[in-house]
Amino acid sequence: MENVLIIGTGCAGWTAAIYTGRANLKPVVVTGSMPGGLLTTTSIVENFPGFPEGIDGTDLMMNLQKQAERFGAEIRYGTVDQVDFTQRPFKVWIDGDLIESQSVIIATGSGHRHLGIESEKQLDKKGVTYCAVCDGALPMFRNQPLVVVGGGDSACEEAMYLTRFATTVYLVHRRDSLRASKIMAERTLANPKIKPVWDSAVEEILGVDQNKVTGVKLKNLKTDLLTTIDCAGVFVAIGHVPNTEPFKGAIDLEESGYIKLFGGGKTSVEGVFAAGDVADSVYRQAITAAGSGCAAALDCERFLAALE
Repeated sequence: MENVLIIGTGCAGWTAAIYTGRANLKPVVVTGSMPGGLLTTTSIVENFPGFPEGIDGTDLMMNLQKQAERFGAEIRYGTVDQVDFTQRPFKVWIDGDLIESQSVIIATGSGHRHLGIESEKQLDKKGVTYCAVCDGALPMFRNQPLVVVGGGDSACEEAMYLTRFATTVYLVHRRDSLRASKIMAERTLANPKIKPVWDSAVEEILGVDQNKVTGVKLKNLKTDLLTTIDCAGVFVAIGHVPNTEPFKGAIDLEESGYIKLFGGGKTSVEGVFAAGDVADSVYRQAITAAGSGCAAALDCERFLAALE
């Protein structure tokens, strides 16, 4: 039986592993289907403290993994099939194999909601991105026209942020008004660099033949008219999907699907903790995920100490 089972290997999971490892709790870390999490899909991370020149997302995750392993973390490759949190030891099935643990830290993150078109996949990391704060300042996007897809607060925030670097930001939305909060919508539409494109959806992202984004083909959903916009990047901001499917019914979730926290990293089940994007629908940054991984680990340490 394990002391601590950590599910997920993004910033939150690895940070939790570092802290629980240093506490001599010998954590077992389950990688999930995407070892390293969403940050491995980012070519360069420029806003993680301590790296003045930036760092490749995969390299950052590998560094965190090595640090966790240095303190005794054991890695298990696989994904969670199901869990039983009704009593301790908690039961977690990883690719069919049962692991029992006195405590669990869930750090499975969230995934970006995608457009679902083939050219989006083909140009991923080649001008198609899902995080303006992560990628917007890259040289390939500076002084270029850019496209943001979405109409909520996240899309508006992305568009506003990109005005620092782009010549023009086209905000493509399926409706004729933004879904964002009133103040955010007003601020966005008042920015002279942001050009809304209403009632439109992305039919195709152009540039596959050149291995980089060169534009988008749009379809007006009211008239069926097809138009093209030249751009160097497409920032998809149509929401996130928390990776909580295996935990439904086992712990309390928000209506949006994110794990509900009850102070620090505590979930509705004593001894089960959560950290990172799986429980954060607001910030979704590498550094906040790392901080919450630390918090969950400290809560977990105190929980296990109290058992003794």
